Amino acid sequence: MRLVGRPKYSPGVSIFTGRHQGGRVQSRRSLYSKWIKITWVVVQMPSTEDKKPEKRVRHLTVEADDSGQRLDNYLMKQLKGVPRTRLYRALRKGEVRVNKGRAKPAYRLVAGDVVRIPPLHQPAPSDPAKIPRHIFEQLTARIVYEDKDLLVIDKPSGLAVHGGSGLSFGLIESLRQMRPDERYLELVHRLDRDTSGLILIARRAPVLRELHRQLREKHIDKRYLALVAGSWPRSVSLVEAPLQKNTLQSGERMVRVSREGKRALTEFSIVERLRGATLIEARPITGRTHQIRVHARHAGFPLLGDAKYSDDRGEAFARDIGLKRLFLHAAMLNFSLPESGQLSLEAPLDNDLENILRKLRK
Repeated sequence: MRLVGRPKYSPGVSIFTGRHQGGRVQSRRSLYSKWIKITWVVVQMPSTEDKKPEKRVRHLTVEADDSGQRLDNYLMKQLKGVPRTRLYRALRKGEVRVNKGRAKPAYRLVAGDVVRIPPLHQPAPSDPAKIPRHIFEQLTARIVYEDKDLLVIDKPSGLAVHGGSGLSFGLIESLRQMRPDERYLELVHRLDRDTSGLILIARRAPVLRELHRQLREKHIDKRYLALVAGSWPRSVSLVEAPLQKNTLQSGERMVRVSREGKRALTEFSIVERLRGATLIEARPITGRTHQIRVHARHAGFPLLGDAKYSDDRGEAFARDIGLKRLFLHAAMLNFSLPESGQLSLEAPLDNDLENILRKLRK
């Protein structure tokens, strides 16, 4: 609240010094007698608290377009800006409920479900990050497939699939800015920031639900190309080792093989033996975080260029051959959609990776 007013007083008298303009000092009583009236106008200023959202529990009914979506992903959409750690803590503590009961982050929502959302602090929305034009140009050139249901991008290494954790934007934010008229663009799955290759973006909610179903039921065939130092043994064609996520004190997320972890399987095969290295194909049967990278290390052959899981031998070899990024590329995808039919998509290795192979073939 602010007071705005202007006292009316006799001309020629300063209300601060009590002096006439000519300099003669009047008595305090004489000065006050010359005041006629002081009028104060009270103006109600907008309070900053008025701009804060009301702190109350919300109960949202899941619509058909959100049916089949994971609960944690649904919450991220409804509570933009709330840290992921806070969302998962709310789930663990039972602050978030579905149909009045506790639910796990992986719960698949059904149309008509009622989700209780607690009043978690959300930062004020800010203007979206301005994405450099060269990112738009790069992504436009890397569109592998497109129809009314689906967009398939050959994601470049170094671009995260979405913003967060200190990143102002990622692939999905870039695509939404590139295509402001698109009503619906959602990631079907994810790739690590340093991994390049094929990634699916749904353009309709029913397509997202169908592809999520196929991922759960292992109907989507995903194959990656990777490079390791040394000679990968032919006897190692399947690695089955449970994986558990861990967060270090620095906040960095790591994954390790642990009996307490979740079941994880990866098939490996040899593509080409090279000078001092082996080009391998990896086919993840399950879809755990960092699965191929951790399973390759567990087999004794960490991927070259892997800053998280490499060993001294791999780091030295990568330096010797001039490799400056993770050698992991999502090269092939095979799946089908009711209207698109059977799709078999491929993305060739980026030039920097292909140059490494040429160097090792000499």
